[in-house]
Amino acid sequence: MDLSYGDADTAFRDEVRAFLADKLTPDLIAAADRTVETYSEFECGRRWLKMLAERGWGQPGWPVEWGGTGWSAVQHYIFSREVALAGAPNGFNNHPGSCILSFGSDAQKARFLPDILKVNTIWAQGYSEPAAGSDLASLATSAVSDGADYIVNGTKIWTTYAHRSDWLFCLVRTSREGRKQQGITFLLIDLASPGIEIKPIINLAGQHDFNQVFFADVRVPKANRVGAENEGWTVAKYFLAFERLGSGAARLLRRLNGVKRIVGLERASDGGRLADDADVARRLAGIEVDLQALDLWELRFTSRLSRGEEPGAEVSATKVLSAALMQRITELGMRTLGYYGLPYEPDRLSAASNSPPVAPAHVTAETLRYFMKRGETIYGGSDEVQRNILAKRVLGL
Repeated sequence: MDLSYGDADTAFRDEVRAFLADKLTPDLIAAADRTVETYSEFECGRRWLKMLAERGWGQPGWPVEWGGTGWSAVQHYIFSREVALAGAPNGFNNHPGSCILSFGSDAQKARFLPDILKVNTIWAQGYSEPAAGSDLASLATSAVSDGADYIVNGTKIWTTYAHRSDWLFCLVRTSREGRKQQGITFLLIDLASPGIEIKPIINLAGQHDFNQVFFADVRVPKANRVGAENEGWTVAKYFLAFERLGSGAARLLRRLNGVKRIVGLERASDGGRLADDADVARRLAGIEVDLQALDLWELRFTSRLSRGEEPGAEVSATKVLSAALMQRITELGMRTLGYYGLPYEPDRLSAASNSPPVAPAHVTAETLRYFMKRGETIYGGSDEVQRNILAKRVLGL
């Protein structure tokens, strides 16, 4: 693949940069820099996604007839890189659009895709359960056929932004015969349906991003089933392949640059201790080399997607590498912060309070980010699962 920029690509890059200079306001950048979890602050993230949608860049990977851009692989690469390096918020982009495009009916495409494109509806993902996370095929939430509907009972957990979402795309069990991967169905569930209860899960930063969703005799029309009954595992794997494309080398590079600014590593002429520390320099160089490798790996998948091909099982390597790099970057940040990265938090030690813990003001964003990114190697498919996929489906072991 020739990655040299032609005149048209250079002009496109300048167009993207001009858009970012005009629309990406300081408050949006600040919100992105404050992000310690997967998504930036909800309202800022939604505002940014609306801006992209208005420009026609909301879903660049979709077919042109459904609002996509028709960009080349190099243009996709330029866009994602420029947006990440500029510090745009990481908006909540978890929606079933790619699955509906590939497996949905014409009626489903007409009903759901326009609102997804315009960010008029917010979606949450209902995959994991208390006893089915990395081993997702063990899910137990049931959907029993009842005429034109399914009756859904069970629970989903770690449903990010479910309390702010309109719809849930969900895996349910419709049969217990055969292998556990069989008998799973992919449903689109209106979160305003009777019988749904959403309970918050407060994270260690005192933030409410996660939830547990409970279903008690919830009626879901069979018209909201994507793909055939009992074949939802195929749809789910397709979605996870896109999710596992990773954090993005450019976004990781911006995170690394943020750490470098914090500790003054970009100002080696200052003669500071950290700028001359051999161990810090070695760790930094190792991260930067691996970031370059991830960048090239992502380009390979961008090229594959632009040709209408699926990412394939090799995308699991991208997930493993990007998760490890994010953890190494946050570890470097904590290491250079020294004892400032170990805040004293007596208000977390009170056994008398039943309220969710709230992070004290003096807890640095870097500290919170370090702890939150421990989960990078778990969610979206744990490292162990990804390595098993690579061993079986790529290496043939």
